[in-house]
Amino acid sequence: MKLLLMSGLGPYTANSHSLDVTLFAENGARELRDDYVQIAGQPIDLAALRYEGKSGYPLLRPYHGSMPHLPTEALRSIIESTDVEYEIFDLEALWSGAREPDGGHFDVVALSTSFIIEQSTLRRTLKWISKRYPGATLILGGQYSNLKSAEIMRNFCAVDYIIRGDAEVAFPMLIRVLEGKGNLGDIPNLTVRGNDDSIVTSPVEYIDVNAHPSPRFHGLHSVVPYESMRGCPFICKFCSYPAASPMWRYKSAEKICNDWMEYTENNGTNLVRAMDSTFTVPPKRFKRLLEVLPNLGIDWEAYSRANVIKEKEIVDNLEAARCKLLFIGFESMSDRTLRLMNKRVSSAQNERAHTLLEGSGVDLRTSFMVGYPGETPEDYELTHRFIVDRVRGRFGVHVFMLADETMPVWEDAETHQIDVTNSGTWSHIGMDSVTAHELRERTLFEARWKNEEGVLSLWQLSYERPLVPDLNLQKNYRIEKLLERLAFLRKDWGVGEASTHRFRSIFDELRSMGIEEAAV
Repeated sequence: MKLLLMSGLGPYTANSHSLDVTLFAENGARELRDDYVQIAGQPIDLAALRYEGKSGYPLLRPYHGSMPHLPTEALRSIIESTDVEYEIFDLEALWSGAREPDGGHFDVVALSTSFIIEQSTLRRTLKWISKRYPGATLILGGQYSNLKSAEIMRNFCAVDYIIRGDAEVAFPMLIRVLEGKGNLGDIPNLTVRGNDDSIVTSPVEYIDVNAHPSPRFHGLHSVVPYESMRGCPFICKFCSYPAASPMWRYKSAEKICNDWMEYTENNGTNLVRAMDSTFTVPPKRFKRLLEVLPNLGIDWEAYSRANVIKEKEIVDNLEAARCKLLFIGFESMSDRTLRLMNKRVSSAQNERAHTLLEGSGVDLRTSFMVGYPGETPEDYELTHRFIVDRVRGRFGVHVFMLADETMPVWEDAETHQIDVTNSGTWSHIGMDSVTAHELRERTLFEARWKNEEGVLSLWQLSYERPLVPDLNLQKNYRIEKLLERLAFLRKDWGVGEASTHRFRSIFDELRSMGIEEAAV
């Protein structure tokens, strides 16, 4: 039997137009050439900038590294516990049309819906599969199909099986049944269509994540992702993770350390990126991790909640444990909006975490939303002012999207008068999507030119970071800030004396930091 595993990220680029009409755009240097000649007296191409310090090199070096995709690698580990022949096909190749699977005929197609969040994308994907593999058995798993299993079985006759929840036991058992080696009725977590087209579900079973082996990776990877828990103890209304795995379970600090050491020894890993929505809970495990991780010698990054960072001692312990970066979704600085989200964090706790981490050895990356159902422009003004006046380090601002059909916020659709044309066009009692985009652009503009230490996190993923390894983090952030201003100069200020004056100031500061432009 031959199996095709289809897994990867979804086709979502909510901020895809944010870099239009800037030097960060794909053809920005060419399309804006004449305008920048008027502004600067010469063409400007960011690719021509060089750091001429201790050892000269281009400032913007394309990023060629990659981190394994965690759901894909977890499924690979599960499949490799069987003897089935398989091929992995990255879903990003489907969205882009870049290539086809290599293997020809497949008996089974297994589709991960972990990053499929609405029915139109699922329909597109199933159509693609049916066209190429009309006789294949089709198995779905992952968050979307888990939460929408009955609806999918009713609406898509091509789907033969859906594995709900944990797949570590159910998936190998189903593979063996398809090979004629087991009993379908023994498989937990399974949804199947009965002989009379009824939908039959088997009981749900949860694995012990502490006892079960963690995913293994093939080859060398300096950075690997990590899952330390299933489910979540919180129920934020913009997030469907808790519903996908209602029983919250987590690995012990000792298991985490053992796993990370194996990645170091077997894969050459020197940075672990914990992908859990909140790595810093439960408190007892977090305390134990801060005790044992300093001895491990491995750098790590994680997501946290702001209310965990409540005293300087915690920040000191994070530094000692080699935590290099915390991602914290502040989401809003309006307590009213945070209550609508059921975030269970206050704006004061956000402010406290920001203050404690500011200037520490733990880099802080914050994210904010605009347009959450029920939020008004007056609510968002509190977030706007915080970003413009206070934020330090990298931050992101995202217009709320109503694409994910499984979010708990839909329970409040009537209360908030939610009206959706498509995932990106909506209105509710507080504002509409046009207003939300306008508010976001206002925030980014003011933060770009008024906040000297907050850096928009948007364009950096395409390049090696830090941009200048010879300089410290704060100086690198300053360079990123100056590059953002330079790239947006024409878009924000047009062509004229206002742009020319700002250009001179930007380039004078870049030169003072050892950055020069090569001839264009």
